[in-house]
Amino acid sequence: MKMLRLLAVTLSVLCVAMPAWAAKEVPNSAMQMQLSFAPLVKKAAPAVVNIYTKRKITVRNYSPFFNDPVFKHFFGDSFGRKESQRVESSLGSGVIVKPDGLIITSNHVIAKSDEITVVLADRREYAASVLVSDEKTDLALLQIDPGDESLPFLSFMDSDSLEVGDLVLAIGNPFGVGQTVTSGIVSSAARTTVGVSDYQFFIQTDAAINPGNSGGALITIDGKLAGINTAIYTRSGGSNGIGFAIPANMVATVINNSTGNGQVVRPWLGMSVEAVTQEVASALGMGRPQGALVKALYPKGPGKKSGLQVGDVITAIDGKELLDEHELHFRVATYKIGNSANLTVLRNGKSETIAISMEAPIEHPKRDLRNLEGSSPLSGAVIANLSPAVADMFDLDVNQPMKGVIITSVSDTSSAKRVGFRKKDIILQVNGVKVESTKQLEEMMESNSNKWKFTLRRGKRTINFILSGRF
Repeated sequence: MKMLRLLAVTLSVLCVAMPAWAAKEVPNSAMQMQLSFAPLVKKAAPAVVNIYTKRKITVRNYSPFFNDPVFKHFFGDSFGRKESQRVESSLGSGVIVKPDGLIITSNHVIAKSDEITVVLADRREYAASVLVSDEKTDLALLQIDPGDESLPFLSFMDSDSLEVGDLVLAIGNPFGVGQTVTSGIVSSAARTTVGVSDYQFFIQTDAAINPGNSGGALITIDGKLAGINTAIYTRSGGSNGIGFAIPANMVATVINNSTGNGQVVRPWLGMSVEAVTQEVASALGMGRPQGALVKALYPKGPGKKSGLQVGDVITAIDGKELLDEHELHFRVATYKIGNSANLTVLRNGKSETIAISMEAPIEHPKRDLRNLEGSSPLSGAVIANLSPAVADMFDLDVNQPMKGVIITSVSDTSSAKRVGFRKKDIILQVNGVKVESTKQLEEMMESNSNKWKFTLRRGKRTINFILSGRF
């Protein structure tokens, strides 16, 4: 009898101690049994579109004798070269973010496309033009023309307010089967070690995301856009319950900071930072490793002008604690040019607050993009004059000399690709002559030389190599 009384008292105490959200009940009404995401989906789904792309690819087949001088003497430089074309198709998803037909999607969905078709939820089709193609964030802006019609669109939420455990829905076109909705929760609100884009800061969710979902919407239960689905972690090609979305705050920044020429100008602090390891944290008397360690400052950059010093640890920006250097890059990228921010800095064991201005990176000299053609070894490469702005675009160390000519892209079927040139290679010398501008390098490549000696910087290495013949 005493045991029964004790059990009854214990149960009554537990019932009082249990919070209201922890109580689980069997649905006791028809209304409760009919709870559904359907009204939310009906409202949000029309703003999510399917995207189909096509691009023509030139395939070059080379005879094993095409570089033989004897055959070239009799048959010309084009001997042994055969070209054929084929069309590649791909699919993805997108989100209408303005009623005039402005669409956000993943950059990898539309990259290098010759033709982009947007299909609305009601099956109407529109040709789309690319306004912005931003590799650094893996985001792109498209525009369609709906005439005088106002299209359904999704509004942005403050993605910083997301918490682990929040309910979310993923809407997209997986595997091309048609618009599909999956549900899940936010598994992590700040995943920084994914490596999908240059700004490694993602919302992680277990809502099923599959190939074709890229560029689609991740929405909250109030129908607002929380992020753009961009990638999954998988070993099979399908969903394993680990999907990643670019936060809405970054998406909004790409729209707000885009220029009329298709570029996105982001704030530049003029410094290089690295992760704070456990060893560094212990040496600095920090309780745990966090923040970003300043390792270099550009002489005329905002960081140097604000008073930052090499060895400072930036632990927060405008009160938002920084987990690591990736979060610093993300936070800075969400500011507008001309804004300012307060950095919380640990220096000599003491915390300080330093104001810093958000400035556009310096572009001197002008990049002067040139597409090299002809029969030179660099044929098929696009080059630019190196400057802090271009260096920032390619995440080059601020300690590296900001002079010379950099390769910004290399065509997959070009001579430059075939002989081994890579994107981000910095051409220092050609045939012993220092390279100082794109115009100079283009003129060098127009010579009739049959022997080429290149000196270039690739990462932290300086490479010399010699090529001969016509290309």
